[in-house]
Amino acid sequence: MSNAVIEQITTIRNPEYPHIVWLEIKSSDGHVGLGETSFSTDAVESLIHGEFSEYLIGKDPYKMDLHWDQLARKIRVIRGRGVDGSAVSAVDMSLWDLFAKKVDQPMFQVLGGLSRDRIRVYNTCAGSSYGVKRKDFRTEAGSVDHRPGSLYEDQHAFMTDAGALADNLLSEGFTAMKIWPFDVFSNESNGQFISSSQLDEGTEPFIKIREKVGRKIDVMVEMHGLWNLVSAIRIAKSVEPTAPFWFEDPVPMDNIDTLAEFRRSTHIATTASELSALRWSFREMFEKRAMTICMLDISWVGGISEAKRISGMAHAYHLPVAPHDCVGPVTLMFSLHLSLNIPNAIIQEIVRAYNATWYKDIVSVLPKIENGYAFPPTGSGVGTQLLETFRNNKNTTSMVSSL
Repeated sequence: MSNAVIEQITTIRNPEYPHIVWLEIKSSDGHVGLGETSFSTDAVESLIHGEFSEYLIGKDPYKMDLHWDQLARKIRVIRGRGVDGSAVSAVDMSLWDLFAKKVDQPMFQVLGGLSRDRIRVYNTCAGSSYGVKRKDFRTEAGSVDHRPGSLYEDQHAFMTDAGALADNLLSEGFTAMKIWPFDVFSNESNGQFISSSQLDEGTEPFIKIREKVGRKIDVMVEMHGLWNLVSAIRIAKSVEPTAPFWFEDPVPMDNIDTLAEFRRSTHIATTASELSALRWSFREMFEKRAMTICMLDISWVGGISEAKRISGMAHAYHLPVAPHDCVGPVTLMFSLHLSLNIPNAIIQEIVRAYNATWYKDIVSVLPKIENGYAFPPTGSGVGTQLLETFRNNKNTTSMVSSL
């Protein structure tokens, strides 16, 4: 039994990254654990410093399973990605990082050790300001960052010359990529209909990739849960001749029977879902054979504890796992540890535009990625920490709960 207690909980935010909140939990024996989550950050921060801090402060930090269960009971368990699950995720990540630092072991070791010495990665073809980073980023489907001089504006590239982008990725050692050329058409009908001309336009990038590089690169189709069943199937049938690797989140995750029907409609793998949280939603997808590949995001699904449990469930159904990352550098590091640990991981998502730009401004260490593979981080815990330059940035703010 530990004599240590949780003595301080700190959330850290910066308006440059308005959709992300970082969390640090400090124990009385001098260790600090780091976590991260994104979206609805005001509500997440309020929950952490309210009900969660009231429970956690003064507790033994090393009872991770107990704390997860108690926090989940407080939020009455939800299935979709949301504030409650995101807050639990950040806390759980912090506690696991704290524990791994206490025992002076890398995260993959405390999870059970390495199942492989490297993991294949694929590049999600976003630009550096896509998604969670910029306050002025347009979050509607089909948004593209056109900032002049931006490094790795891969989203603009796949919409204009996907073949050249695939060739460039191969030159850097990547053998897999993910694009979403159909999203831009979903707003017109709220995802209820896609025309034949839109199908042709959305399919063109896949054709260009095959014409340029053949089958040298795997291509994932991201659909972001935007389409009704009929439209999702039409998209799949249009892209199938180009042999994509998977269709990801083809329909909203609020009807698993619909997802299962989509999966049965195509011989291409169906991947789901970063939009789901907690083991109960994944259990239903597994039981109904609604997916081919299990995707989860550690910073939304319920943390590393829940990601490990869900991965074990997937293994029982002989399903592979492909952890998601399009959130932040801490989530990427946690995801890599999980991918290296679980026996059924097949590939890890990365965003080279993020790794080359704003991720480096926030944390001290990023994964070693060479020739299309990521390698085990070194050091104890998750293997990275917030940079002092980031902490000392005049715009960085903190909120603290303590004994």
